[in-house]
Amino acid sequence: MNAEGRTEGLVEELVEVVLPGKVEPEGLRIRHGVVPAPGPGQVVIRMEATGVSFAEQQMRRGRYYDQPAFPFVPGYDLVGAVVATGEGVEPGLSGARVAALVKVGGWASHVLVEAADVVPVPDGVDAAEAEALVVNGVTAWQMLHRKARVRAGQTILVHGANGGVGSVLVQLAHAAGVKVIGTASARHHDALREQGVTPVDYRTEDVAARVRELAPGGVDAVFDHVGGRSVTDSWRLLAPGGTLVSYGSASTRDDEGSKQWPVLKLLGRVWWWNAAPNRRRAYFFNVWAGRALSRTRFRARLRADLTQVFAALQRGDVTPQIAARLPLARVADALRLAESGTVAGKIVLNP
Repeated sequence: MNAEGRTEGLVEELVEVVLPGKVEPEGLRIRHGVVPAPGPGQVVIRMEATGVSFAEQQMRRGRYYDQPAFPFVPGYDLVGAVVATGEGVEPGLSGARVAALVKVGGWASHVLVEAADVVPVPDGVDAAEAEALVVNGVTAWQMLHRKARVRAGQTILVHGANGGVGSVLVQLAHAAGVKVIGTASARHHDALREQGVTPVDYRTEDVAARVRELAPGGVDAVFDHVGGRSVTDSWRLLAPGGTLVSYGSASTRDDEGSKQWPVLKLLGRVWWWNAAPNRRRAYFFNVWAGRALSRTRFRARLRADLTQVFAALQRGDVTPQIAARLPLARVADALRLAESGTVAGKIVLNP
């Protein structure tokens, strides 16, 4: 397709993964259709890499707090080439490799996106490596630098230090001169030690007691994706002036009942802690925060921060951990693997 969205001798087919309802991974459906045409201000991205995040694990259970109604196409982010542009789009975007944060829709061969929402991917960067740093990288960067505002010489606790977000947090923290204590199961401890992380086994150790041994005065920041009782322990582990950043409720993934309630409880705790007189701060981090109030500001911040993450990749400060690369047609296997808890890093899907 050319800059006006017209086809230039190449007819492509849309292939997308549909989540029809609360199903096991094998219940995902592959749907074929026509590649959408971009409207004014839009681009069509031919997907080169998308990924499996914790959000999709919650979505297939109907547990993600603001997921759309079934059926829909999951896929939180993607990297690919712009193959069509709509009216009013900058001509230079045609053919460019870009990244996009979309929340849903990324598990498809072609994705329609607002041109203002794409971020350029540097030349020479592997698509899968870039993909592993889109939602994970911008989440880690914003929590570390915009919320906790870490400084060299500080000590932080990262829950799930081997995971998609956790592994990026660890590397960005080290690049900033910060010491890291990380929770993970024992199978990941050697790899964490090689990265300079002091590991704690959340399955066999008393995490709070062990962290107090390692940091008697408390830690300067905790990054907690677990939720539930963990977030209260995380708050208590903070040093004076420390920051808790809660960014999920993984412990409630398999629960029944309201999908909003775990998040509302976290928000309530955060409000209560911040309202009480103390020298600590708490945040519930949502990468989409502020988008409804000012889409322009949200886009500018996303572009600036993801550009910083890609620059860290090019400098060698961050090496994306890719647990597996699988074709889109094997999305059920990819989701099963992600949910197994046996892998470190991001599972990436290719066309």
